[in-house]
Amino acid sequence: MRFETRRLGGAVDAVAPDGSEIRLLARTARASMVHCTLPVGGASKAVRHRTVEEIWYFLSGSGEVWRATDDAEEVTNVTAGVSLAIPTGARFQFRNIGDDPLCFVIATMPPWPGDDEAVRAVDRWPVEV
Repeated sequence: MRFETRRLGGAVDAVAPDGSEIRLLARTARASMVHCTLPVGGASKAVRHRTVEEIWYFLSGSGEVWRATDDAEEVTNVTAGVSLAIPTGARFQFRNIGDDPLCFVIATMPPWPGDDEAVRAVDRWPVEV
């Protein structure tokens, strides 16, 4: 058994398929966790996930998250303390509408398999990353 421990780093580890900045956190065989940042004025690219689902927890900043399926669609205002779910296959996009970076933690189940997981969707808002 290996116990993974990670500290949030200052450097960006990756750029997500949606264009946001990713810093890697702990990972297990059944889940992964990252810290995500979207700069002031930024809007991600709209995507959907093929096989994973996610839970997001917002730490700072303010923004909006659009989520849509064939049966439902909504825009949620997000600030520190808000948590939301991204179901497998749902289209989503997020944007920063505040004066500070929009920062949140993402738990992904199963663990993020790679950039082919995200499929581009039609944007709700113009992309600014």
